[in-house]
Amino acid sequence: MPRHRSFPADRFPTARFAAAGLTAVLATGGLAACSTDEAEVVPRTQAGATTAAPADDPVEATVAASTLAFESADVVVLGPAESAEAVAGMAGELGVPGLLGSASELADELERLGAETVLVPAGTGSDTGGEGADGDDSGADGEAGDSGLETLEFDPEDLSVDGSEPQIAEPDAEAAATLLLDPAEAEAPGSVVARASVEAAAGAVAEVPTADPRATSDSVAAAQASDGDGVLALGAAFGDAEVVERRMATARTAPELPGGGQLAFPGRRMIAAYGSPGVPSMGILGEQDLDATVQRVQDLAAEYDDHSDVPALPAMEIITTIASSQPGADGDYSAEVDPETLRPWIDRAAEEGIYVVLDLQPGTTHFLEQAKLYEDLLKEPHVGLALDPEWRLEDGQKHLEQIGSVDAAEVNEVATWLADLTQENNLPQKVFILHQFSGSMIADREDVDASREELAMVLHADGNGTPGMKMGTYDSLRADLPEGIRMAWKNFYDEDDPTFTPEQTMDVEPTPWFVSYQ
Repeated sequence: MPRHRSFPADRFPTARFAAAGLTAVLATGGLAACSTDEAEVVPRTQAGATTAAPADDPVEATVAASTLAFESADVVVLGPAESAEAVAGMAGELGVPGLLGSASELADELERLGAETVLVPAGTGSDTGGEGADGDDSGADGEAGDSGLETLEFDPEDLSVDGSEPQIAEPDAEAAATLLLDPAEAEAPGSVVARASVEAAAGAVAEVPTADPRATSDSVAAAQASDGDGVLALGAAFGDAEVVERRMATARTAPELPGGGQLAFPGRRMIAAYGSPGVPSMGILGEQDLDATVQRVQDLAAEYDDHSDVPALPAMEIITTIASSQPGADGDYSAEVDPETLRPWIDRAAEEGIYVVLDLQPGTTHFLEQAKLYEDLLKEPHVGLALDPEWRLEDGQKHLEQIGSVDAAEVNEVATWLADLTQENNLPQKVFILHQFSGSMIADREDVDASREELAMVLHADGNGTPGMKMGTYDSLRADLPEGIRMAWKNFYDEDDPTFTPEQTMDVEPTPWFVSYQ
């Protein structure tokens, strides 16, 4: 990630100072011993802690950025929030900290920096509580103060200051500092000035979609480049410092998902073929060999390119344990596919950038017991898990004599195990799908825990029939859905009348994040 010495010129086209020289045009008397001495600005080169601050509090945001990037500074730019653009422009041009608020609100930070001179936008009434440029005991707004700060005004339009040109010494190091911004709050006054301060210290700044460093390849690269830096996450959506630190650790070390980043959604939409290899009756995935299946899912995803607002990623949902009419040797009415039989499919999917979801139809076996059979496959970064409660039986039941069901407690056991597996093996977020077409299939669904950020939980609405029937199922299933669970959709070639087109599928509201074909 590139380091920045000066603030982007396109933000401040009227700026007149050359940042490379870091020359401050200050009024005579505005800097102690200004005729002969250079003012010092010292970036913070020892990495600080990971911190977080709200972007909507200009004082807290700009103090946090100044603390992140600067050890000390003889010169500081200060102003009210409504002058954020001017403060940012001047701070960027001079290579000094910018702060928003009054001198009284910023007193502790000004003292920490060792500030001697404060520049304020003219006409803003900024109260620095210090001496004016003429040496009288008045702030920039003419009010008396006792802070001892020299105060100078600059034109907020062209950043000009009349007078002699004392120098600010060129720092001999870059700040070990990375600022993370939430794009939704990047134009807030606190964010604008915080960016200018960090860039003035030659620190790094990254806008992070969804306020999560795991979100995209760019945000992951920014996190990796920040290793050894102090980090400030600016914006409430980032969460507290503990959350940011945990996510940064994952972003720095975990592999990325197909398509980039380490979060399954919202940066992509998955389009999947459903079925079991070599079993055509189970779905379209088993209607052809591996090579042809790869081509088929790639073609399916491509059909969504003109209709999805995010990239459409090819996927395979592989029925890994198959509901059986016979109890089998273990008596569970479920035929388990040997993990080694699936290994070529998993490996080829990784090569082709295809996501894989392993689907369980467990019969009388606990979902967790079956999931553990495929632990080695689930340790792959591009492999997720799906539970199909339709095929979860109680002792004494047989398939197709009733619709199966699972309770929230069993779902939560699997979710906890899968999330722990993901965390312990330093993996990117995993897709975790719950299939459902009837309310009875997941008992106590309101108690399903979707809080583990290692998982992207998805409710797969499996309704078929006419468009009205399918939408009725979809709408009923998403009602009272626990927070944190996204919606998915299934298109049937034989049972739907007619099968939705990609355009129609993307017109479903809310738009599904995972679409499978059966």
